[in-house]
Amino acid sequence: MASWVGTRATATPSQVGAVVRAIQKTPIIDGHAHNLVKTEAQSKHPLLSITTEASGDAVDSAITSLPHLRAVRQLASVLRCGYTWESVVGAIEERRLDCPEDWTAVCLDGIETILIDDGLDSEDDANPYSWHDDYTHSRCKRIVRIETVASKIIRRLGRVCEQSAQTGDVFDDAYDEFIREFDAFIVTAIDDPDVAGFKSVICYRTGLDITSEANEAGARAAFEEIIANFTLLDFETLREKKLNDLVVHRTARLIRDSENKQKKPILFHTGLGGDDLAMAKASPSHLQDLIKAYPAAPIVLLHAGYPFTREAGYLATVYENVYVDIGGVFPCVSHDGQERILAQILELCPWSKIMWSTDGHRLPETYLLAVMQMRQVFETVLCDYVRRGHIGWRAAIDLVQGVLFKNSNKLYHLDLEFSVLEDETDFPQGSSLTEAEMLQAFLQNQPAPDLVRVCWSDFTASQRMRMVPFRKFTSLLSEGKSTDIGIPKAVFGLVQNDLRVPNVPPTGEYRLHPDFSSLRKGPIEGHITMQGDFREQSGARVPLCPRSVLQRAVEYGAENGLYFLMGFEIEFFILERVEAKPRNTTRHTSLTTDSHGWSASRYFANPKVSTLVRDMVAALEEMGIYVEQLHAEPATGQFELILPPYPPLVAVDTLLHTRDVMSALAAAAGFKITLHPKPLAHASGTASHLHLSLITPSPAGPINNLAPTVYTPFYAGVLTHLRAILAFTCPNPASYARAADGTWSGGRWVTWGTQNRATALRKIEGAHWELGCVDGLANPYLAAAAVLFAGVRGVVDGERMVWGDCEIDPAKLTANDRKELGVSQMLPGSVEEALAALGGDAVLVEMMGPELVESYVAVKEFELGFLGEMGEEERREWLMERY
Repeated sequence: MASWVGTRATATPSQVGAVVRAIQKTPIIDGHAHNLVKTEAQSKHPLLSITTEASGDAVDSAITSLPHLRAVRQLASVLRCGYTWESVVGAIEERRLDCPEDWTAVCLDGIETILIDDGLDSEDDANPYSWHDDYTHSRCKRIVRIETVASKIIRRLGRVCEQSAQTGDVFDDAYDEFIREFDAFIVTAIDDPDVAGFKSVICYRTGLDITSEANEAGARAAFEEIIANFTLLDFETLREKKLNDLVVHRTARLIRDSENKQKKPILFHTGLGGDDLAMAKASPSHLQDLIKAYPAAPIVLLHAGYPFTREAGYLATVYENVYVDIGGVFPCVSHDGQERILAQILELCPWSKIMWSTDGHRLPETYLLAVMQMRQVFETVLCDYVRRGHIGWRAAIDLVQGVLFKNSNKLYHLDLEFSVLEDETDFPQGSSLTEAEMLQAFLQNQPAPDLVRVCWSDFTASQRMRMVPFRKFTSLLSEGKSTDIGIPKAVFGLVQNDLRVPNVPPTGEYRLHPDFSSLRKGPIEGHITMQGDFREQSGARVPLCPRSVLQRAVEYGAENGLYFLMGFEIEFFILERVEAKPRNTTRHTSLTTDSHGWSASRYFANPKVSTLVRDMVAALEEMGIYVEQLHAEPATGQFELILPPYPPLVAVDTLLHTRDVMSALAAAAGFKITLHPKPLAHASGTASHLHLSLITPSPAGPINNLAPTVYTPFYAGVLTHLRAILAFTCPNPASYARAADGTWSGGRWVTWGTQNRATALRKIEGAHWELGCVDGLANPYLAAAAVLFAGVRGVVDGERMVWGDCEIDPAKLTANDRKELGVSQMLPGSVEEALAALGGDAVLVEMMGPELVESYVAVKEFELGFLGEMGEEERREWLMERY
């Protein structure tokens, strides 16, 4: 019995997708970063330092840190090099030598403007802040580091006093001159349109425990001590507490007393830092007295105060003039740590008080990693909140746009125009309608259905569903309740006859979430259908959910700039039903006909068959599924129906719904349709060929114009992992009865050929290829996911196409031919061999998910056990009843 829970309507996948697009496309105001150094100065800074605050010999230990290992994977995916640090370093050095400007542009992509603290490196090494304008959409601005200003003045006055002492002159008012020069600089900067704000690094000098009032007498004494011992001290940086405190107080006072109504903020380094940080005094809570002393001076707490994150969030919550910048922890903290930091800030702090920055510095890779990791973490945390109903999807978009752009734009008075970055990668577009609105739009101008189907496909490719009366379903929507359905967790431990795999417990429940974007009429009158995604009670994806695995594969492609169209050919038999006779279990037989042949026109003179296939095409067209071709195949009663190309998830949803429609119409006409790979021993087999195109998305539609340098490593990746992929595409003993040399079934060899239907992988044109070794007993979500994962990994790894273009049936190749073409491996000849190949392919197991692979293999092995106990005829009939 269905279990309904929840008092809030959760977001649809399309609405979650709208949040994801906001995270990916919102332009970034980088509210705090540092100058990139000149090319000739990059060698002074080890690349290993990009994920750590350590310096000196301590940097070497970073190679065993989680942030470093994550950065290796991410950089390798961008650089399309091997997944080792050595490969990454080599690829970056090559980019620096080849065209450093292009690589910098890649690293800073998506950043609208940068507010640059230019006090980190010397002018000899650092590019000026205006230099960065070439890589941002809007002009960059300065953040003035006040301790640097003070130190420069002190050094100049120290040298003047030193010279005065040598000539016998006395410079008595040096301290007063210091105050005058410092104040004048700050006042000028307040009025300078190129200055966005000020920054204090007192956290590094004497700590954040700044006195509530400036100690003028103590500051004067400290200054005079510095001047008196100027040569001896070899003064470089300001480290006298009373004088450091004074510099902060004077800056805050000048901002407060400025006649300019648009007060420029002071940014404070808090928390995370290098080995010279006063860690015991790095908590932003030490700033509370200063915050209260200058309520008119905006104060920004940098680096989320990490590890004092909650303290930073609290201060920004209770004081109007306090804001939190959560940059800097990207990429120096692990993925899980970053998720906790974002969640902790959002526990209490209004998102209108939160900003983001890269804290990028010296090397462009620091910017790249910060942006990549921010988007990943924002997606994980915020989309989970949306799915669980903790925040509405529209509010989540407001949050993203606020944190990444609007809050900084307002606080720093940048007056930049907000516009979402739209480009050709916005494919496919999703709907931002609510579930109720999507259902209403779908049912427009058609009668209300009686029942709503929510479907899923299990590990045996059995299409299963739950049905809900339409009245009940709409009442849940109107009351704002969840339409999720409780399904036992054992669902992915069942085989076709509902036996449970040993060791699969009967306890626990998933939530089956209907995807309203997959709404289709049918497959029979009075029904409407949606595909469902399995989720945990928390709203998180279920690793075993085949549809979610395909979603991950598509996302993996998008992360690497790869987009796809996918289409399926449905080969099927129309059988006549017969009554079983004693000692004969046959229930289905081939059609009685005068003649039949491949693409034969005369066969459609059979009125029952011609009416059935006509009704199939018409019914599908009414559902918005426009059949591209339909023709007879060689065996009696065998046909092929070709579906149009769609994005992968839509393609598989459409395939499954089409099969249900065809089966329903055949049953109504007194026939049986089967997808059995080899229903008749003497006849040709049936498949479900997968067509795949790598495309360039554009507003005008997808363009198949990718260069061979892009698609060749993709298909090389498919071939590299093809033996393991067969565990998902040919998952039943019957699958291997179809696979034979010389039968256009994909053959028995790992290879490819241009327009060669005897090869497993056929190149059709450009980036459009066809995989022939897929049949109707495969779960198409898992089959498609395995192909996409393998192909994208091929691009990431720069896989070489070591196989030559095979121009004949591979079975007819001589040993020397095979050597020349690189044809060295045969495809598995059984399910057992395919499962073993999967188990030996650590890369594909990792991408599909070890938990999924383990459960899938357990189901397949259990299935093999009871199928093996059947006789050949019994097994054939048993499978035809179910497929």
